[in-house]
Amino acid sequence: MTIPLDDAKNGERTWRVAVIGAGLTGLSAAHRLGEVCQQTGRPLELEVFEASGRAGGAIETERMGDYLVERGPDSFISSKPSAVELCQRLELEDQLIATDDAYRRSLVLRRGRPVPVPEGFLLVSPAKVGPILASPIFSPWGKLRMGLEYLVPRRAADDDESLASFVRRRFGRETLDRLVQALVGGIYTSDPETLSLKATMPRFLEMEREHRSLIRAVRRQAASSLQTSQKDSGARYSMFLTLRGGLSSLIERLVARVEEIGRLRLGTAVSHLRKVESGEPGRNNNAWQVTLDDKTVETYDAVVVALRTYHAAGLLLDCDAGLAESLKNIDYATSVVVLSGHRLADIQHPLNAFGLVIPAIEKRRVLAVSFSSRKFPGRAPEGRVLLRSFVGGAMQPEEAAASDEQIAETVKGELSSLLGVSGDADFTVVSRHNQAMPQYAVGHLDRVADIERQVAKHGGLELAGNAYRGVGIPDSIHSAENAVDRLCAAENQRVTEVL
Repeated sequence: MTIPLDDAKNGERTWRVAVIGAGLTGLSAAHRLGEVCQQTGRPLELEVFEASGRAGGAIETERMGDYLVERGPDSFISSKPSAVELCQRLELEDQLIATDDAYRRSLVLRRGRPVPVPEGFLLVSPAKVGPILASPIFSPWGKLRMGLEYLVPRRAADDDESLASFVRRRFGRETLDRLVQALVGGIYTSDPETLSLKATMPRFLEMEREHRSLIRAVRRQAASSLQTSQKDSGARYSMFLTLRGGLSSLIERLVARVEEIGRLRLGTAVSHLRKVESGEPGRNNNAWQVTLDDKTVETYDAVVVALRTYHAAGLLLDCDAGLAESLKNIDYATSVVVLSGHRLADIQHPLNAFGLVIPAIEKRRVLAVSFSSRKFPGRAPEGRVLLRSFVGGAMQPEEAAASDEQIAETVKGELSSLLGVSGDADFTVVSRHNQAMPQYAVGHLDRVADIERQVAKHGGLELAGNAYRGVGIPDSIHSAENAVDRLCAAENQRVTEVL
């Protein structure tokens, strides 16, 4: 959605905007500002501040010999369109690649042995009876209890519920402990006992309300999707996508576009924000002072804060202590990705899947292992495989607290035990993401709504990022672009009222 700024009313007055943070969210916000102002002919003075020496945040692609290594996320989902649409606007659509159909399945650990996730299992609910009955993951009682989901009534209350409570209520404890916790933990690195279902997977609540039984709802939706896919034509994407040269290709294109329309200031930290009277005719009286670490003070008409909430809280403490406290109430978890390259001949397991998830009940020291070069082509040379092992998260914070050397040794031992990996790795890289994964605890949407109400009191201020209404790459882009659209709408309304 484009929010036009009516340049016929605004004349040539330059709109001064600061974006704080040059991760994916901040760069997407800056790019959106450029798009809107270019479409309307509105003069824009844009500055993007980034405390570190590089843009991109968690996204970082690196070449290690003939391996293509992602230190952070390695893909995004296509069912949320924001990432695909941004790639199209950045003329990167021809670089999008899909997963390899030959390995399109997942494994889960059961008593120390990797076994396939039953075909058709949709995160918390099965769509097919046969694969569940044949699966060694569940005991006979666990399978019976899962089948009894057809008879479980709807929950009467409408308040938020944890993922663990929801799954136990509908499918039983074994389904949660043996499969769902591991599958969802791989996405959110969270404890299912505290993870908000409304904030993360509201479609399952909608299924329960509409169909009562999730199994019935999933099977009906699967049949409907099959009919639609048979009728529809045109471009369709697989569930997971990435870019041929890695996700840093997206960051590089965004940086190039942002530098065309504004100024990217790397290695420039912002210490705090303050709302002031601009004192200039025709300008927003609620201007924003941005104070840098070197005590330099600069003034802008509007600010987009694209930081983790605890950093945003520090910037806003002097401006609004209540808002800062609300932002600090969103917790984060630390996760570590260990990337390693191996000879296929040194691995006993056939790696005939996209990866392996590991339930907490198995009491292992890694959360999951992604077979990255099985998912996407061009990630490892012939006869080699790229593995991504995940450590820490909310369930195992003590593992992430170990040294890089200790974590690398832990992963080496686990890969040997789980997959039969032997020999020396071509390389091992430990990539830390300290306090980087927001935790969507029960009641999260209420907390976010309260934050949004408080932000709305401050003209010219917007917050964006993965801590609010979605943790993935498309969610971050959507958050950024919505924040800019709101800023543009408010500025257009302000100018209209002045005139």
